Amino acid sequence: MPYDFDLFVIGAGSGGVRCARVAASHGARVAVAESSHWGGTCVNLGCVPKKLMVQASEYGRWVEDSHGFGWDTQPGHHDWAALIAAKDREISRLNDIYVSMLGNAGVELFTGHARFEDAHTLSIGPSSLDPDAAPRRVTAQRIVIAVGSTPFVPDIPGIEHAITSDQAFHLPERPERVCIVGGGYIGVEFAGIFAGLGSSVDLVYRPHQPLRGFDADIRSALHEAIDLRGIRQHRGNTPTAITRRGERDFAVTLSHGEPIETDCVFFATGRRPKVAELGLEQAGVRTVAGGRIEVNRHSQTSVEGIYAIGDVTNRLNLTPVAIAEGHILADYLFADHIREWSFATTPKAVFFSPPVSSVGLTEEEAAHQGAVDIYLSRFRPMRNTLGGSPQRTLMKLVVDQESQKVLGAHMLGDDAPEIMQGLAIAVTAGLTKQDWDRTIGIHPTSAEEFVTMRTRTRETPHTPPAKGA
Repeated sequence: MPYDFDLFVIGAGSGGVRCARVAASHGARVAVAESSHWGGTCVNLGCVPKKLMVQASEYGRWVEDSHGFGWDTQPGHHDWAALIAAKDREISRLNDIYVSMLGNAGVELFTGHARFEDAHTLSIGPSSLDPDAAPRRVTAQRIVIAVGSTPFVPDIPGIEHAITSDQAFHLPERPERVCIVGGGYIGVEFAGIFAGLGSSVDLVYRPHQPLRGFDADIRSALHEAIDLRGIRQHRGNTPTAITRRGERDFAVTLSHGEPIETDCVFFATGRRPKVAELGLEQAGVRTVAGGRIEVNRHSQTSVEGIYAIGDVTNRLNLTPVAIAEGHILADYLFADHIREWSFATTPKAVFFSPPVSSVGLTEEEAAHQGAVDIYLSRFRPMRNTLGGSPQRTLMKLVVDQESQKVLGAHMLGDDAPEIMQGLAIAVTAGLTKQDWDRTIGIHPTSAEEFVTMRTRTRETPHTPPAKGA
């Protein structure tokens, strides 16, 4: 049967937009439907506005540090409303760029909520972008689900009083006291944002250290860095209830310890695939635990002709990964070649102040494969010697003992994400410790420490993972 489109993409986030544009460049008839934000979570409620707010939060500390360099400037008053307005202007500009890129690529745009009627038919109805839109029905030979994820909050008494990152970007004013629940990327980053802008912050998380899944030395160093920012950490804790005491006065009851009194309760307890209103059952698309859409190595779902990419598959939930998945899928469907990416060495960053970044395996992960050599350096960076900050930088290399291949690089310190992007090339290329050693550094920089660590800090023996792990 004839279809309206060769490819229809549900969701105009980073992955969906890349998939649509590349498919159109190969000559396919492509359309995209977006129900809330052109550019998706990353541009509107994630990476981009988050980093702008992180940068805003750093200026106060820089003013204080400048005194050690002879400046007599004093911290001023931060205008929250001005920051949010400036952030919104930049996001609006980026929204327009995404729309233009799709239009210029020849992709047809639908503003509305797309829902499956069957495996090749979608109904597109009203959404927050266009609440008065008349329903439309379209057909497509292939359909890509790229709707991303949405914040998850636990079902506890008083949870209706809490906000998530979606609301945090649009608060009318900065709360003086904030209780953030969650020790992952979002919780740690927003703790730094609010603390840097002058709020009193409590950070509650269940593990013993923040950032589950990162290298143990990095997690320990970050715990110290959070303390240095004046953020109160409540480790090994979970909230059991939220009680409203006044217009802007709440009490958060914890599983252990005294209740936290706060003006704002912010939950950063993870995200779930945004599949609830897609009508997947009408098409027969199978989901597994937490709503994740199950896909094979070609991103195909349980239904032939329906694909899924990005956070909705809950594989590796990072924007550049979604972009790569979208590009690969478009090539697979409409081109005679497929570009390759190294997902195993995907670098990652947490934009605290100072930031954390890593690429490759942690020490524990590498030791599951064989014995490893560890090179570790902690030092006070040059800026802090005059600025007066006690914050130290940590750098770490994980090296396979037999081959001397560098399996992982990890850093906490200023400019860590910028440095790690370059190191990711070396780790992806499989360079050895000798290759790093023969590379001449740039002096004076923190980054040169990665090519001057000559003395092995310790040896970690091969420790196979426990059965069932």
